[in-house]
Amino acid sequence: MQPPKGRGAASRAPSSRFNLPGREADGDWLDSVADIDGPPRNPITTVTEEHPRTIVSFNKSPDIPFDRSINAYRGCEHGCIYCFARPSHAFHDLSPGLDFETKLFAKPDAARLLRATLAKPGYRPAPIAMGTNTDPYQPIEAQYRITREILEVCLETRHPVTITTKSDRVLRDLDILRAMARFNLVGVGISVTSLDAQLSRLLEPRAATPARRIAALGKLVEAGIPAHVSIAPVIPAITDQYLEAILEAAAGQGVRGAMWIMVRLPHEVAPLFREWLDAHFPDRAAKVMATIRDMRGGKDNDPRFFQRMRPSGVWADLFRNRFRLAARRHGFGPPDVHLDCSDFKAPHASGQLSFL
Repeated sequence: MQPPKGRGAASRAPSSRFNLPGREADGDWLDSVADIDGPPRNPITTVTEEHPRTIVSFNKSPDIPFDRSINAYRGCEHGCIYCFARPSHAFHDLSPGLDFETKLFAKPDAARLLRATLAKPGYRPAPIAMGTNTDPYQPIEAQYRITREILEVCLETRHPVTITTKSDRVLRDLDILRAMARFNLVGVGISVTSLDAQLSRLLEPRAATPARRIAALGKLVEAGIPAHVSIAPVIPAITDQYLEAILEAAAGQGVRGAMWIMVRLPHEVAPLFREWLDAHFPDRAAKVMATIRDMRGGKDNDPRFFQRMRPSGVWADLFRNRFRLAARRHGFGPPDVHLDCSDFKAPHASGQLSFL
């Protein structure tokens, strides 16, 4: 089955993981037939505003380098077929497939909620990670500007932030990021999976092209903003051929920090990814999955702490050594995420800073 034009997933089958009651579409007859002049209409993007009571999520995961994060949006229009966040839509009785990239949720109260959290007497600052689940600079950020509002609060209170994105839209906030960088409050990672725009269009249909991401890294570095390239995820026999070339391109932009992550296929992501392989790379689908399973203990995914981020076996060692050698050749080190928490100034929930 081919995905609709401009989308990553081919289907919107609901998840059965939470034993939610079955649903059946009950729309207009035009929803299920071809348009008069062509194929069925592509699913449109809808955005629902939600108003949670808190915005900062705290975690105690032992194998990730942050203990708190903010996600301004649920779902992501970039449509990356491999996205490990897709299963989160199942919590809402929505499909981790097409629903994840077409039925989005925005949190317009995020900045106000963040201010309330930072104002709590017992709050202790540590870097807030943004982009850990869905992209803070996905297309709807151009309209909602929630990420920008969050950064404004963090600059005002001198609170450190790390950002991960696949979009050069991050450059729209260059003024705030530059100001934060002067106080060592921000680090930005841009994920680049290949240097082939056509492949990127299949993998990440609504994300910025690889060339734009590489150029954005250069502009961040030029502006004095700590930036690193994240080769994430690496997909065997699909994107791994670009590993060295991505590092070379990023080095040419003055980037000196780099990391990589092997593809992860938790829960509903695995069948969606298999469906995508069958649609676009049927000739190598079996090889791709065999290699992934070899690195994940014979399974599509290994969810164990410390194992989920660190694949094992001969193939994993090969990719690890390739990255290490290429990083050494181009002068890369690990991303610099040693941000400053010492100047944090707690605000009043009313919006005023406390200087006491």
